[in-house]
This record gives sequence, C-alpha cells and structure tokens, in this order.
Amino acid sequence: MSAAEVWVVDLASSPDRLDLCASILDDSECARADRFARAADRARYVASHAALRLILADRLDLDPTEIRFATGSGGKPCLAGAARGVLAFNLSHSADRALVGLTPGAAIGVDVEVVRPLPDAERIARTHFAADEAAALAALPADARAAAFFDLWTRKEAVVKALGTGLSLPLDRFSVSLPPAAPRLLRGARSDARIEAWTLATLDLGPAYAATVAVRSADAAVSCRAWAADWPDRLG
Repeated sequence: MSAAEVWVVDLASSPDRLDLCASILDDSECARADRFARAADRARYVASHAALRLILADRLDLDPTEIRFATGSGGKPCLAGAARGVLAFNLSHSADRALVGLTPGAAIGVDVEVVRPLPDAERIARTHFAADEAAALAALPADARAAAFFDLWTRKEAVVKALGTGLSLPLDRFSVSLPPAAPRLLRGARSDARIEAWTLATLDLGPAYAATVAVRSADAAVSCRAWAADWPDRLG
C-alpha cells in the first residue's frame, strides 16, 4: 500500500511576498511566469511553484533552489538530478488555493477547481465526458449539477494528471463515479490501467472548491493537511 500526502496552500500574497517567491524559481519558471498576460495568473503561478519547491525541499532536505525538474514523455514534470525518482509529485491551483500531492513511488495526480455557476455543464459533459458520466450528470436535480460537474471534472483531471498523458488522452476514454458516490474509477483509461490499482479521494476544501487526488496504487493511504499560512515568510 502506498502513502500519499496532499498539502493545501493559500496563494494569497502581498507584492513583497511574491517577490520572495519569485526569487527561488529557476530561469524557465520565471520565463513562463512572464508570459502570463494577466497579473493575477502570473501571481498564482509564481506563488504555487514557490510553494511546490518549499514542500519538496522539506521532504528532500534540500534548499528550494536546489530542486531540479525534468519533463516526462507525456509532459508531466518530475524530479531530476540527485532527487530523481525519490518522490512523485503533482501540482494544481485554482483561484487562491493550490494542491501539492506527493508519493514515494506511485504516480499521483491532484486537481482543484473553484465551484461556480456553469449553465452549459450538461453540454460540456455530453461533448467531452463519457456517455455514462453525462447521463448521470443530467439525471441530477438542476440545482445540484454545477457542484457535481466540478467534482466529476476534478476526478477525471486527477486521473489524467496521474497518468501523465496530457491532452493525448480523451476524457471520454474512461469513466469515474459521480457524486454523491465515493470517487472511483469505473472504466479504465488505458488497456494497462487496472481499475483495482487506483485510489481516488475527495479533498474537503470547503463548498467553494472541488478537489480530488488520484493515486495509481490500490488502497493508498491519503492524508491532507494545510500548509502554514505564513509560508512565504520563510523566504525572507
């Protein structure tokens, strides 16, 4: 059985704290941050990637600036250098919340989304999701569909991110359960993706967010904790 830890990070930061966050990013991260047209998007990218470096540094007993990243065949980031293969990780952020998921071996994916009104949720589900998922969503009361849609979305995205396939895996190729059922994989995403070899868990971030962690391991023990709210101050 694998163990997975997920850290919930508050991304709201003052400009001076954002400067501290940017100071530990590498050149490629800084370049990507500079490509964001909206200041809010740049701020979230900088803060979330600085938090990722701090969390990894704590687990690896390294300085945050010593963390090295590489890209897997599907575009999924992984550790490089001396820490290569020591931990699998995944990052997701939406609005002022980020998730950082870690496992010592099994592939992991996390996804978080702000829950918001979505009048075309059924159309999106019919177009992009599996037929059984779209039918289950349409069968819900109208006032429950938006929240259920985002729960469903994060379940699917967490699986895709764990697999590291990116956009090459269509979302209708596999099915996950729909709330209020517990999260689980109903139909495999790939021919070698055994349903019994997955653990999906809903993360409680309050009613404003939907969040899921997916671990490619049976019966993985998942723990979820909040990262200290004053975490950017550690960079001063």
